[in-house]
Amino acid sequence: MKTNLWQWLLLVILWPSLAASAQTLSDSAYIRQNYTKSEHQITMRDGVKLFTVVYAPKDKSQKYPIMLSRTPYSVGPYGEGKYKTSLGPSSDMMREGYIFAYQDVRGKYMSEGEFVNMRPQIAKKGKKDIDESTDTYDAIAWLVKNVPNNNGRVGQWGISYPGYYTTVGLLSNHPALKASSPQAPVTDWFWDDFHHHGAFFLPHAFNFLASFGQPRPQPSPTGAPRFNHGTPDGYEFFLRMGPLSNANKLYLHNNVAFWNQMTEHPNYDSFWQAMNIRPHLNNIKPAVMTVGGWFDAENLFGALETYKTIEKNNPKTYNTVVMGPWFHGGWSRSSGQTLGNVSFSQKTSEFYRPNIEAKFFRHYLKENAKGTPNLPEAYMYNTGANQWREFAAWPPKATQERLLYFNANGKLSFEKPSAGGQAFDEFISDPAKPVPFSEEITVGMTREYMTDDQRFASRRPDVLVYQTDVLTEDITLAGPLLSALQVSTTGSDADWVVKLIDVYPDTAAQNPHNPASVKMGGYQQMVRSEVLRGRFRNNYSTPEPFTPNQVTAVNVPLQDVLHTFKKGHRIMVQVQSTWFPLVDRNPQKYVPNIFEAKPEDFQKATHRVYFSPQQPSYIKVKVL
Repeated sequence: MKTNLWQWLLLVILWPSLAASAQTLSDSAYIRQNYTKSEHQITMRDGVKLFTVVYAPKDKSQKYPIMLSRTPYSVGPYGEGKYKTSLGPSSDMMREGYIFAYQDVRGKYMSEGEFVNMRPQIAKKGKKDIDESTDTYDAIAWLVKNVPNNNGRVGQWGISYPGYYTTVGLLSNHPALKASSPQAPVTDWFWDDFHHHGAFFLPHAFNFLASFGQPRPQPSPTGAPRFNHGTPDGYEFFLRMGPLSNANKLYLHNNVAFWNQMTEHPNYDSFWQAMNIRPHLNNIKPAVMTVGGWFDAENLFGALETYKTIEKNNPKTYNTVVMGPWFHGGWSRSSGQTLGNVSFSQKTSEFYRPNIEAKFFRHYLKENAKGTPNLPEAYMYNTGANQWREFAAWPPKATQERLLYFNANGKLSFEKPSAGGQAFDEFISDPAKPVPFSEEITVGMTREYMTDDQRFASRRPDVLVYQTDVLTEDITLAGPLLSALQVSTTGSDADWVVKLIDVYPDTAAQNPHNPASVKMGGYQQMVRSEVLRGRFRNNYSTPEPFTPNQVTAVNVPLQDVLHTFKKGHRIMVQVQSTWFPLVDRNPQKYVPNIFEAKPEDFQKATHRVYFSPQQPSYIKVKVL
């Protein structure tokens, strides 16, 4: 009996990975049986050749649309007889039958030319001028003309950086491009990935660029190896590294050009503004479906902002948005039922892929494409109630704006604070002992941190905690959040981190997928979090120091949510000033460029958050 029990437990633990392996084997076999692979060098208008792989159905009884993915992350495996183990956005679409084309973007892997990160868009082009939109146009033109048995319709998709190339592809204006799905698209690197409101996301940027940013002097089927930290403990690694100026001296050795450029531009100047694709998203003709994850640690901003910008600037374009309870790309490569310790009660990704994504592309690429597909404007997952919701607009119009005020004794309430008593809380922020962003020992930014239990942080003296009484009814927040703080500091600079948290009741049931050591009773689930580098409180292009001990308004915008705080739960807000190593350490002494800060610039400071009737601090929310 013991043996059988242990075998059963082992099967439960291993089943997700076994199922994934079985799916991969099944897909791989299907591709070889049903698709023919060919490799091509497609010449762009300036003579540069881009390496492109085409997987075409062996069945010639019908014509197929082309699905294009342009990527800086390799279209491999390269060479005759070497096949991908999956094709397209999903196994569903692969089995439905499309021509799938993958292209190494200019300057990456087997493509010729020079790679430029987030290559700026050229508004007025000459005949030989190139940007990523012209490369997309030339690629589509070649594919439609040269790939046999295509029906003359093209769709484009991509996740993350390929999502950016999908967004830029909308600007190609090639008439064959009928449908496009930017998914978690990189959009503006002063808010995406590497920065959040001017604060620098250290492990994410360093770990990515230490490999991706290495020079590639000529076409190659291999990329740079991953950086070896020499330790599993990223907190210790980045603390020992010291000021950011040591990154080159100790590890990068000036070999990563973009790191050097980034450190020379700490403010939102013309360098960053030129890489922002949003001002160019006008006159969009293809149908668009932007996809993102509520818990995407990398490009949540990009998904929401791409949808909102296209919606605002292109009122006649079919434009829809899908947001699920996913990590970065989780809709494509997971069941979407859990993230970290949190359960969403259903396989959200397995619903999305055939019922939303495949339906969108099928309508515009295979069917007559008259009218619009039977999909809502906004298909959004409510992460507290664990249910899909459909909206005619996002943010939804049927919301009421309310203010959640900070009060004395750690109270959070919709009631404005009354006079009397101490009207502020304070804490000492020490850059030498910063608040960790996670309890997990890791060298990078974990995808689970956005739903992690925050009890470890709430017990620190340098984290302020405010929470409501136990809720007597459900409260659903829908749309953007704004944290409006009244603060002061004894220093001349500071970061401000705000976290919105769902506090579970002490009697909350265990989630079956968790080990017994994870207790959901009293769990403090992070729902949304954000950081603002205080020097940018008034202008991201023109930083300014704080006047020590002077009360100052600091607004911290938080990304959208759709979350129900259930009856019996509490709403909590945490405020802190360090979040390490997720965010680099602010010296707390104003220096022109924190990338050039010296060890002696880092100093302790006492920060205050005020909540008097005259100087209230609050979270502005939209209640559905």
